[in-house]
Amino acid sequence: MKTTYTTFEIAEYLDNDEVIAEYLSLAAADKNPDVFIAALGDVAKAKGMASIAKTAGLGRESLYKALKTGARPRFETINAVLHAIGAKFTVTSADPS
Repeated sequence: MKTTYTTFEIAEYLDNDEVIAEYLSLAAADKNPDVFIAALGDVAKAKGMASIAKTAGLGRESLYKALKTGARPRFETINAVLHAIGAKFTVTSADPS
């Protein structure tokens, strides 16, 4: 008997704003910036890449390119995508006290 596996697609589980916010927050806490860029791409995919690109003022191809592994998008691009998905940056102190 042959076992078949399907590819896990996180975008299928990013179905509400609270889950998306927590996912992006955890990704942003990672020291590797590629983790956050990949997470942003997952959220854009979950919400509809074409729609997010249009709202962010980017071409769909440009959005894919900006959010691919190893890309170094400009702050303006990241900020535009965050606004398009209905999210924003929040800065807190790293000092637990």
